[in-house]
Amino acid sequence: MTGRHAFEYAVLRVVPRIERGESFNAGVLLYCRPLDYLGARVHLDPQRLCVLDPAADGAVIARALDAVAALCGDGHTEAARYAGPAGEEDRGRRFRRLTAPRSTIVQAGPVHTGLTTDPEAELDRLLAALVLPLP
Repeated sequence: MTGRHAFEYAVLRVVPRIERGESFNAGVLLYCRPLDYLGARVHLDPQRLCVLDPAADGAVIARALDAVAALCGDGHTEAARYAGPAGEEDRGRRFRRLTAPRSTIVQAGPVHTGLTTDPEAELDRLLAALVLPLP
């Protein structure tokens, strides 16, 4: 892979109680059209979830995050086979579907752009910078 390529990304947020509007970051989506790449990394922090809603079902929310990650799969991985027909759409359409505004517990934030030579490494960097707890 040579040269830098434009990419788009959005942070996945968990909003355990929609009526309160409080959220925390739990994942990142990254789409790089020139390299035909769509990926997701998720990390549900149970302590953050408990702070916002002690009654929230962490297992259900984790499954919702895993479903988003599965939809980003290429159709050849074990997780991607659970994405159903939507998993067969082109990567750009799947990214737009996942970043469309919605009023659910797992929501995508605004779409941002950048340049990268390695989308996988960029996705890991964004997860560490925007989602994972600080050291």
